[in-house]
Amino acid sequence: MAKAKGLGEKTRKHRVKRDNRRSSTSETMEPGLSVEEIIRRLEPLYGPAQGPRQWDPISELIFTILSQNTSDYNSERACANLMAAFDSWEEMAYGDVGKIAAAIQIGGLAKIKAPRIQAVLRTIIEKRGPLNLSFLAEMPLKEAKEWLRQLPGVGPKTAGCVLLFALNKPAMVVDTHVYRVSKRLGLVGPKVSADDSHEILEELVPPQDVLPFHVYLITHGRRVCKAQRPLCPQCVLEDGCPSSLLRQPAQSH
Repeated sequence: MAKAKGLGEKTRKHRVKRDNRRSSTSETMEPGLSVEEIIRRLEPLYGPAQGPRQWDPISELIFTILSQNTSDYNSERACANLMAAFDSWEEMAYGDVGKIAAAIQIGGLAKIKAPRIQAVLRTIIEKRGPLNLSFLAEMPLKEAKEWLRQLPGVGPKTAGCVLLFALNKPAMVVDTHVYRVSKRLGLVGPKVSADDSHEILEELVPPQDVLPFHVYLITHGRRVCKAQRPLCPQCVLEDGCPSSLLRQPAQSH
């Protein structure tokens, strides 16, 4: 019993810390639903949460760079073309940058992404020797994120993708859908940037729920909580959503 009581006290203190963090960054909007309740309601709709890929960390890193500012379909084709064009990551790191650009042309911004990919691969070689990021799995989450953020052009989203999808670490990944839905639900404030929301949401979401939270909010953002015309009448979160269009007319009087 004493052990259970201690665990409850620890959980309570963690929630107080999260609440204090949220109140200092979320400006004015108060969330209507807890993270746990959001997941509980979305899980029956979208099923068991699974990561989008089961790739090694280097492949995930390169794919995420390719996925910037393009569709999933085009980034997947660009990644397949790139891997077919080179026999190894080492060859890619020191090969012809024009060959990289030609392979990834379909994904867009090839002249920007090609030298960035080379710079990332070369930096890893300089820092570690072998092109292998599996060592990050043994590091504390904060240190692993900081290590990845040292790489050229790697921000919180890219680092999060590598850690969450390839290494099963509870790093929050905030894409445009997660960012939009989180703001509408009041989990982050209306003026909080996408980059800053990674840290805020990571503190709010229990580690074991990071992947489900990410997967469910992306799916919900695509199907229901759309950018231009959110389907509030069809939303299972509507009664606890401070941004619901169904209640806006009443609030304006």
